[in-house]
Amino acid sequence: MNETPDASTAHSGAPAPVDPLFLATVSISTFEGAQALTNASGFFFERDQRLFLVTSRHVVIDEPSQHHPDRIEITLHLDAQDLTQCTGFSMLLYADGVAVWRQGADGGGEIDVATLEIDRTALPPEAIVHAFSPEHLLDDFDRVAPDAALCIAGFPLGFGDAVHQLPVLRHGGLASPFGIRFQGKGYFLTDARTHRGCSGAPVVMRMAQADAQNIGALPWVLLGVHSARLDMGNRDLQQDESLGLNCAWYADILLTLTQAPDDATHNATDDAAAGED
Repeated sequence: MNETPDASTAHSGAPAPVDPLFLATVSISTFEGAQALTNASGFFFERDQRLFLVTSRHVVIDEPSQHHPDRIEITLHLDAQDLTQCTGFSMLLYADGVAVWRQGADGGGEIDVATLEIDRTALPPEAIVHAFSPEHLLDDFDRVAPDAALCIAGFPLGFGDAVHQLPVLRHGGLASPFGIRFQGKGYFLTDARTHRGCSGAPVVMRMAQADAQNIGALPWVLLGVHSARLDMGNRDLQQDESLGLNCAWYADILLTLTQAPDDATHNATDDAAAGED
């Protein structure tokens, strides 16, 4: 389970003064041309020396709301010690009219997760990039107890530490059994307090100390990708409070969405991903 030397950072140096989780999570701004559209969250994922940005699929396209951005912008840290040193990094969502992100589906339908490969050569050489990897995913769902403490790192309503460009954490727990596809879909439920702008945030659990010693930086288990709040359509808005529950898509879909191009089609289908029935 040892990471390669460059698996957690694109630029090595002194350890950052914050937990690497804060530097693995980024704010996302979407644009159509010069017009700013929405704010969201995302995180870095690395596999076989390839680097990806992960977010919710509805961040890059959402037909019901006619949301059709053509590029996104994220913020990169440039100094591990002085976290005020940052720069914007823009990525196009289409090349010659064809979407460059990948999205997935399984037997339950479309999965609200998208990955966009990042050209490492285009990154500033001093960029600080902490990334999750396949080693941060679970191979045993029984390791997540019903009372496990979870964190969701993101930018609710676009809010975060604007000086240091860092996300905020929401804490919560499981609201459905981990490993079971809630309502037959590829997600589980959490009860953390979330808002718009958290879409695409990583849902994580602190790694056991023995495992953390082998994983290096970023000692967190990546459980899921936060998607949206869940509510009931027939709720009485005057008498009934919101359920306060959220959907988090199982993170194992990333193994499909980050396959080498020769091993997967643009719109990946993974019948086995995202938990058990």
